[in-house]
Amino acid sequence: MKITEGMGAIVTGGASGLGAATARALARAGARVAIMDLNDQAGAALAEELGGLFLRVDVTDAASVEAGFRQARDAHGQERILVNCAGIAPGARTVGREGPHDPALFERVIRVNLIGPFLCAARAAAGMAGAEPLDADGTRGVIVNTASVAAFEGQIGQVAYAASKGGVASMTLPMARDLARHGIRVVAIAPGLFGTPMLRGLPQEVQDSLADQVPFPRRLGAPEEFARLVLHICDNDMLNGSVIRLDGAIRMAPQ
Repeated sequence: MKITEGMGAIVTGGASGLGAATARALARAGARVAIMDLNDQAGAALAEELGGLFLRVDVTDAASVEAGFRQARDAHGQERILVNCAGIAPGARTVGREGPHDPALFERVIRVNLIGPFLCAARAAAGMAGAEPLDADGTRGVIVNTASVAAFEGQIGQVAYAASKGGVASMTLPMARDLARHGIRVVAIAPGLFGTPMLRGLPQEVQDSLADQVPFPRRLGAPEEFARLVLHICDNDMLNGSVIRLDGAIRMAPQ
């Protein structure tokens, strides 16, 4: 699917990190980008920079998602690209010093990292399914979800995060199969260690230690590298139903 000038795109979690890099890349490719996030200041500033749209959306709330998609479509038309980057990564063990894992925290991680992408993907797919095909293959759009290498090698303290990202990975193929008849592709990216604001906020020696775990290239990934893969997924129609590791060949140790 070629990204054409003025094509509608939505990026959740687009105010910072992987989402912001993706929003910039899509805008440079010609898309009209709607950024959905809870960070009003950063989201509005980036939308202004890109000539796009910022929408305050809570991806865990179906009504908020519905309203956000409606506003995005009113401004940019039916989106043909959805990239789900919204996510959180709190750490907690199954049993810690204070006792068992806080069930409310576990539920929140699942809601943000798994239910959120599902709600947005379903909403996007419903709109795409009713749109005109873009090419002779019947392509109507593409959905890119963000998993994590933690889906496969969750570390100590990542039980909730790994469960949520495992869910994202597991729903990729059935969602792609569900939407095949509508000409909508679904792909997930499973990033390794990337230089997002969360990691860049750690002490330099910690960042260096993490980077040293990556076989090659021996560094943290750049958000722009994630964004370039998103663009390639959009462009390469045979990428469908797959979870693509983007990790420099790292396999995470227990801790």
